[in-house]
Amino acid sequence: MKTAPTLSTERLILRPFTLEDAADVKQLTDDPDMASTSYDIENPYKDGMAEKLIEWYNQKFEKGEGIFFAITFITDGTLIGEVDLTFRTHLPYKDASLNYWIGKSYWNCGYCTEAAKVVVAYGFREHDIELIFAEHFKRNPASGRVMQKIGMHYSDFYPKDPEDDSSEDTIVYIIEKSEFEER
Repeated sequence: MKTAPTLSTERLILRPFTLEDAADVKQLTDDPDMASTSYDIENPYKDGMAEKLIEWYNQKFEKGEGIFFAITFITDGTLIGEVDLTFRTHLPYKDASLNYWIGKSYWNCGYCTEAAKVVVAYGFREHDIELIFAEHFKRNPASGRVMQKIGMHYSDFYPKDPEDDSSEDTIVYIIEKSEFEER
């Protein structure tokens, strides 16, 4: 069985999720403000959903389709969010999408930027990818600032689909391996 790595920063440990994280995932994601920043997080977050999400993370990793990290404090192990790279597995692509979420009480502290930067560095260093892209809702510029702070730059804009009430104006950022600087 493959084992995902553990990464660290000055303040954080990024480690694989375990089912023991389910209660914390539910507590963090069961916030309407936090859930509204993500395509993938439903609100209300029902019982059993966190366990299914963690199992899905592990299945995607086992298949080589992505790597998903629990963002935790280095001091006490408190779970504060998630960051991942999801690899496009069909040729000719050599890229990955960067995705993340942080519990609302941990917003505006730089944790997301810190975690995203180390995951981008890991992705370029350890995987055969040449480009990483990320998307954010236009109404969530804080997510775009995370992307800018780690060296990503504007790539595209996708307007809301007038025929799909669930779609939103979305901004895409990218960074190529040759542009990334590990600091």
